Amino acid sequence: MHMKDLKVGDFGKVVGFDKSGKAYRKRLLAMGLTPGTEFSVTRFAPMGDPVEIKLRGFSLTLRKNEADVLLVEKI
Repeated sequence: MHMKDLKVGDFGKVVGFDKSGKAYRKRLLAMGLTPGTEFSVTRFAPMGDPVEIKLRGFSLTLRKNEADVLLVEKI
């Protein structure tokens, strides 16, 4: 499942990274999005880009192409 499949208010967990997103993988890891990290979807912009999530006590805004690299599961 990808981030775009979640709705505002949903909770998710990072399970991995899409193989096509090698350019963003290091950046996402540095921002705290490691496998096993739980988050909640706070809001989507009107056109779906960017998306804001809350994890580890802070809010993080990701562009659509960065968020699509994350493989998540809904919890």
